[in-house]
Formats: sequence, structure tokens, C-alpha cells
Amino acid sequence: MAKSEDPAPGQVAGGIDDPVRLGTPAGPDNYNEEGRLKKRFYEAELMRLQEELVKLQYWVAEVGLRVLIIFEGRGSAGKGGVIKRITEQTSPRHVKLVALPKPTERERTQWYFQRYVAHLPAAGEIVLFDRSWYNRSNVEWVMGFCTEAEHEEFLRSCPEFERMLVRSGIKVLKYWFSVSRGEQRRRFESRNQEPLKRWKLSEMDLEEHRLYSRYSQAKDMTFQFTDIKQSPWYVVPSDDKRSARLNCISHILSQFEYDDVTPDPVQLPDGEDHGYVRPPMSEQTFVPQSY
Repeated sequence: MAKSEDPAPGQVAGGIDDPVRLGTPAGPDNYNEEGRLKKRFYEAELMRLQEELVKLQYWVAEVGLRVLIIFEGRGSAGKGGVIKRITEQTSPRHVKLVALPKPTERERTQWYFQRYVAHLPAAGEIVLFDRSWYNRSNVEWVMGFCTEAEHEEFLRSCPEFERMLVRSGIKVLKYWFSVSRGEQRRRFESRNQEPLKRWKLSEMDLEEHRLYSRYSQAKDMTFQFTDIKQSPWYVVPSDDKRSARLNCISHILSQFEYDDVTPDPVQLPDGEDHGYVRPPMSEQTFVPQSY
């Protein structure tokens, strides 16, 4: 694999799997010397976008839309970061996260898509998949966890499966978070140096970094078969985490012509006195007041 070129001023380092951002689309004053978004601008813009996400969830609930958003990409690419920002201010009753563990022995004998179907959105729900059925064409294929026949069948059946979802009325959005080899290594090394984050660095992460080129091949093959008109892939360059989060959330919002149906403030009722006398507080056991 060719080595990434050093970024020019106002650009973010990229690579074969992470296109370089050209210029300073948010305005040159909002980027630091390394070409990454400044914290103050990022936090202000994130707050604005999160307010729009709250409006979107109310609208989705009111019109009964079903929305499925898939987040895929390499380890440390930033999927979890953007999902956290999406769910920070939204209701878990309307915006639901699905992050399935490895399949059980019983699930291994089922139709491959079966365990995911149970988590598809009902009316008024936005479901976020933190990884999805695309495990089959990426990590499972690279690490040898599936056979070549299973891999080929997935590439054949996945487009038809997603077309079926779209025909049934589900809005499907697919995002691939793309991180360069150098930035992935920097993030893994950072996790390794910090005890509070070391749990995030698994043996699978180490293997993924070693097999970076093989994962590139897996991604390219996945896109070749599953980047379809009904559910296209949207790539999110994520060497700059702040830009990636804002770009992804902004794009999600742009996919809906939603109205602001946020409920008006409610009138809080006065408390009613039923004549009940509570037992003394001394009978309760409290945690120590250490702070």
C-alpha cells in the first residue's frame, strides 16, 4: 500500500481508505494548525445539530416513520463516538441502539439475517446498528470465521435483503467510517498508554491493524456488491473525529424533510395533600456523604 502524503495546510491526513478533506469548509478560523476543527466551534455546532436530532425524533414518532441507520468501518474509526453524540440528547424510546454480541450456537444455525430482523425499527423508531450484518463480508471473511461459500452467498443476498427492507417502507442509511492506517495506529497506541481506555484495545483490534490491507480489500468488495441505488453507502472520512461526527449527523438530518413538531411546554400540576405522614428519615440508610 502506498504511504499517505503529508497533508497540506488546511487538510486532514488521508490515505487510500481515507480521502483528504480539501480546504476549510467551516471557515479557516475554525481549524487549528493541523487542519482539525477547533473545540469551541465543534461543541457549538454539535449542540445545534443535537437540537435538530431531537426535532427529527419527534417528527419520526408523529408520522410513524421507520428508520434504520447502519454504522460500519474499521476499529477506532469513530463509529461509537458519533453514535454517542446522536443518542446523548435523544430519547431511548425513539432512538434505539443495537450492538449485538457474537452469535450463539443456535443463532449460527439460523438464516444469517435472522437475528438482525428482530431489531428492525417499528413505526416511530430510529434504530442505530453499531455494526450489522456486514460483519459477514468484513471481519468474518478476513479472519476466516465464515466459509467462502457463505461469503459469496452474503454478497448475493444482501442487496436483495436491503431492497426488501426499503420496499417495506424502512428508510435505510449506511455509513462507513474510514480511518487511515497512520491515524488508526495513533489511536490504538493512545488506548494502549491509557489504563482507562486499554479495555478498548482487543486482540481483534491488533489483528485488524496487522491486516489493514486485507480489510481494505474486504471493504472494496463489500461496496462493489452492496453499494446499491436503494441503500447506498456514505463514506465518512474520520481522521478528524470532530469533523466526522458533525458531517455524519448533518448528513443524516439532510435525508429527511422534517417539521418541527416539538411539544409545547406543559403546565405542571400542583401537588395534592392526602394527609399522609411519612416515617422519620432516621429509619432510612443513606450512602456516606463523601463529597
